[in-house]
Formats: sequence, C-alpha cells, structure tokens
Amino acid sequence: MNNFRNVNNTVNAFLARHGMVNPNINFVIDGLLYDMQKGLDEGPGLSGMDASQEMIPTWTNPPKKTPKNQSVIVIDAGGTNFRSSLVTFDADGNPTISKLEKTSMPGIDHELSKKEFFDTIAANLDHLKNKSAYIGFCFSYAMEMTPDGDGKVINFSKEIKAKEVIGSLVGASLSDALVARGWNRPKKIIMLNDTVAALLAGAATENGERSYSSYIGFILGTGMNAAYIESDSIKKLEGIKDSAGNPPPLSQIIVCESGLYNKIYRSDFDNEFDKTTNTPGRYVTEKMCSGAYLGPVATLVIRSACSEGLFSDAFVSKFNEDFNQNNYFDAYDMDQFLYKPAKKNTKLGAIVATGSERDAATLAALLDAVINRSASLATALIASAVIKSGKGTNPAKPVCINCDGTTFYKTHNLNARIRGNLDQILTQQRHLYFEIVSIENDITLGSAVAAAVNAN
Repeated sequence: MNNFRNVNNTVNAFLARHGMVNPNINFVIDGLLYDMQKGLDEGPGLSGMDASQEMIPTWTNPPKKTPKNQSVIVIDAGGTNFRSSLVTFDADGNPTISKLEKTSMPGIDHELSKKEFFDTIAANLDHLKNKSAYIGFCFSYAMEMTPDGDGKVINFSKEIKAKEVIGSLVGASLSDALVARGWNRPKKIIMLNDTVAALLAGAATENGERSYSSYIGFILGTGMNAAYIESDSIKKLEGIKDSAGNPPPLSQIIVCESGLYNKIYRSDFDNEFDKTTNTPGRYVTEKMCSGAYLGPVATLVIRSACSEGLFSDAFVSKFNEDFNQNNYFDAYDMDQFLYKPAKKNTKLGAIVATGSERDAATLAALLDAVINRSASLATALIASAVIKSGKGTNPAKPVCINCDGTTFYKTHNLNARIRGNLDQILTQQRHLYFEIVSIENDITLGSAVAAAVNAN
C-alpha cells in the first residue's frame, strides 16, 4: 500500500514540475466568462486581454414546432468523417434517415485547393442528387454566420488542410459545385456548427412531459466546442441588419469556439506538442482536452517520465522502441489500457508486460491525470455556457445539455467526472439546474430541423 502511495507522490511531483496540474474549475470559469463577454462585445483580438473565443452569433433560435411532411438533405462534415443522408419528417414530425453514406473528411490527408475541396464534397453527394431543394450542412469548423444562413470559414481546426477555403462562403461555394455536377441549384443551404445541431436536437426532444429553460450543445470528440442561447443584446452586432432590414434577434444561439480559449496555464507537454500542429498557438484549450490530442500529449508525458526515471529500464526500452520521437499513441490506446490494464495484447499493455507492477501503476496514474485535466476543462466550458445563458434557476426547468462525441462517452472515467464536477460547481455551489441528455443521430436530426424550418 505504501509502495503505491509513493507512486502517486512521485507522479504528482513530476507533473507539477512540468506544470501538468489539474486546474481550479471555478478559476477557469471566471476567465471564460470574461472572454465570452469580451467576444460578444468586441469580437476576438490579438492582444493579451482581447477575446480569444469567436463567440459567433447565428441569427437563429430553436424552432417552436417540429417540421412535418418535409424531406431535406443533410451533410455532416465532422472532424474525421463526412456523412450525408436524406431526412424525411412525416405528418407527425417523426424523422426518418435514409440513403446514408459515410466517407473521410476532405483535407485530412493532404492540402486541397478551394475548388478541390468543394468538388470533393459535391462528388460525395451524388447519391442525393436533387432529392431535395433544401440542405442542412453541419460544418464543424469556425464560421462567421451571415443573416441569411450561409457561413464564411474563419479557420480550420482538427488538422484539416485547406487554407484556400478560408474566407469562402461555404453554402454559396457548394451550391456552385453542385450545379457544375448537373444539380438544380438548391433553394437554400443552411449552414450550422455541430454544436448548434446538437442544441437544436436537444430542443426537438421537448414535449409536454419534460420542459427546459434553455439548451446547450456540447461536443467533445475529435475536437471540442460549445453553443448556448444568449438572451442579452450583442454589442458587436449593433447597426447590423439582415437582407430584409431586420435587426438581430434579441435572443439567439451563439457558437463559442471554445477550443480557442487561451487564458489558461499550459504545461511543458502542451507547449511542446502545440509546436508540431498545423495551428501553433491556436486552439490551445482544444489541444488540452479533445480526443485528437489526448494521446499525443500523453505520449509526451510518458516519454518525459521515461527519461526522468519514473519507469523501469525494461519499460523504457520497450516504450522507446514502440513510440519513437515521431510516433504517438492515441486516446483509444489509453482507454484500452485503463479499462483492462492487465491485458497484454494492447499497445500499452504489451509495454507494461515487459516491466513491473509499479510501472503499470505509474502509467495508469499519469494517463489518468491527463484525462482528469480534460474533465476539469470540459466542466468549466459547459458550466460557463450554463451560467452565461442566465437560465437553470428553476429546478423543474433545468438547462438541457446535449453532449455528443466519442471522447465524452467512451474515455475512461471522463463522463462520470464531468457529471460529478457539474453537480458540484453548478447545482451545489450556484443552485443552477441542468440535465445532460444523449440523443441518437443528434447532429443529423438538428441539421435536418434547421433546413426543414427554412423550407416551410
């Protein structure tokens, strides 16, 4: 027992020396709330105390009624996969998904030009040609939303390589690419972020038996982001009107682009890995807690621990053989070990098998620390969205938080820790009430709702 207590002491001393510490969640929330308001007032900037989150107004709110008797095309361009389908709402508003196809997201493997990017997307939609004049396009990257529902690309995250696309209107560009492939020009392509789709899917579940005071969409998968409904006027939209001359709605969905938040302490390992990415110095919070980055950052933690004497010689030799300077394990490998640490035919289990029981304990403690920090940061991001919404004070009408993403649901201990943290931070400390929901096919459903509402 004392031997393993010593392991934890050693691990914590090592992590502290490198700045890999679990943050104070309330302290992070305070910084996020400052940054969110600054982003709503002035937009993002480059100086130290400027907003880092984009805080993107969408000019939209959840519809008051579920669409009926309508078919729409839905596109879901995520961090890894590109999905497309036809969604049909029947006379009672029940959705049916058909003609679903999945391929890889354009720009993952190599750099694409603007034409190549949109031509690839258009080609992926051939099976849906002219099945509907309305398209809901969930585009999981930062966009400046226009009042008419299009979106201009601000930047790419998740290592997508398509720099020439930045600044383009996605809906208009795709419409042109579809026409070039023989389509009738779509009447409307509604662009939305995956967090907005998740939020809309949550709102679509409300019925006479359960009601909510507000809605939040939170994604923690390959990437990470949040959307909520802002009820106050937005200073940076003053004087801006839509094409019909209408001012912005007093209440509207805001996409935070939470992964850009930069007022946070980073460890040596975060800084080292950040330099190897396509976006050094940006998306720093996303790189500290989302699925695409947990494994690489954890690899650097273990590599450093090997060099500083935390593991046996046998473990170090096997680890350095399997994970050299340019080779990382991923979040899936972490989970395989943490869920079944004695299993020897996993990547990390095979390394532990060459070492000792103390090596297994040290590895588990280090990996758990990386996950625990992710849980704390995710808690702060969700909690700040709930607080900023101004809702949740009525226990009978909590804020509905629709969470999506493999990292959120599959990563070892992450889900339970986030839920426990939120109960303490929101309900116990602030008397704010929430309910986390999981909705099957939520991104597709939310995107279909957004398109179908515009078709009616």
